[in-house]
Amino acid sequence: QAAQATFKSIKAVVPLLDRVLVRRFKPETKTASGVYLPSSATSQPLPEATVIATGPGAPDRTGKIVPTNVKAGDRVLLPGWGGSPIKLGDEEYYLFRDSEILAKIQE
Repeated sequence: QAAQATFKSIKAVVPLLDRVLVRRFKPETKTASGVYLPSSATSQPLPEATVIATGPGAPDRTGKIVPTNVKAGDRVLLPGWGGSPIKLGDEEYYLFRDSEILAKIQE
């Protein structure tokens, strides 16, 4: 269950270390032919998301900062579990570690 945010804009959230802030894609509630899908068919979150912001990276064993592999605006593939949810109004965002993100989607 996501905690309701007390800040007014998601831009106020600055991820730390190797954290990545993402917004999952919402499943379509209407098919291409105009048929509305029931909420039970669209309740499963999609594994794709857009990166909103990233932290500067995490230190390696020598103390050198290793930057995140993704940047704001990237489309990514997420695992079916994990992430810390943040709810802001009707939108739900998630914080993942950079290493939890499965892939970057290039089109």
